[in-house]
Amino acid sequence: MSAVTRAPGAARHGLGLWALLAAAALLVLPQVLYPVLALDVLAWGLLAVAFNLLFGYTGLLSFGHAAFWALGAYGGGSLLQHGAPVPLAMLGGTAAALIVAVPFGYLSVRSVGIYFSMITLAFAQMVYFLALQWTDVTGGENGLQGLPRPGFLGLNFDSNLQRYYFALAVFALGLYVAFRTVRSPFGLALQAVRDNEQRAQSVGYNPQRFKFTAFLISAGLAGLAGTLFVFGHGVVSLEVANWRTSGEVVIITLLGGTGTLFGPVIGAAIVVILRDVLSTANLPVGIVTGLVFVLTVLFFRQGVLGTLSGLLRRRG
Repeated sequence: MSAVTRAPGAARHGLGLWALLAAAALLVLPQVLYPVLALDVLAWGLLAVAFNLLFGYTGLLSFGHAAFWALGAYGGGSLLQHGAPVPLAMLGGTAAALIVAVPFGYLSVRSVGIYFSMITLAFAQMVYFLALQWTDVTGGENGLQGLPRPGFLGLNFDSNLQRYYFALAVFALGLYVAFRTVRSPFGLALQAVRDNEQRAQSVGYNPQRFKFTAFLISAGLAGLAGTLFVFGHGVVSLEVANWRTSGEVVIITLLGGTGTLFGPVIGAAIVVILRDVLSTANLPVGIVTGLVFVLTVLFFRQGVLGTLSGLLRRRG
């Protein structure tokens, strides 16, 4: 009985500990890494958090999150190109991802398993070809180059450090949205649908409505992540819409730990830093990253954070 009584408090304590560690690491990250690379960790981390909301907590494996990342990037980049302030450009990119997610999600969540995954991949490919052909808006293969980043409230976004810490505030807002989602009654209902959809439906839940809402929240966060990526680099390339982006976010999430809030951020840090180190050393990025992923799947079935949490629980 006492173990059951202590469990919620222990869970809250563990979550608070990980939150403090993550906050401290992200605050000092641009002192350890080049600030633009550190901002890439934030952007990819938020994209992985968005994907994990759909996969880890709802049980839907999406191969189409590159579409929302790209819509956020192109939407935000186009607004910056036309002189919009940075916060408005980020809101616009997020709104673009949300608007397109409505028909995508409505059609996708009606399918399950591999059929859902293939439908999301097909939608993502549609966005890719639209970005390739609609050259007046997207720039086609050339993308959007030299995007301005006008200052905001006295902040000078020509400074890499100021740009990073502003992005960190936006990242924290996105992470808070994910936290409130999974820690709410709605989040518990999502997990019930994930674990046993028929039983959840038998007690009065509407699985389609819950999955559709989760799809929209996930798409919005992915769009916000895309605006962060553009904000960091000042360019939008056609690569943001490539299907490989959807595959990378799957690897990042599995590496960090599915069904955990901070695991995808840890996975993003590992992949982004490893990719930078390998590129600098002229080593094969794809081969080494693939080996790391295989080792993780073999020996860290719950991802880095999930495995560490399990070890700490057993020792505690």
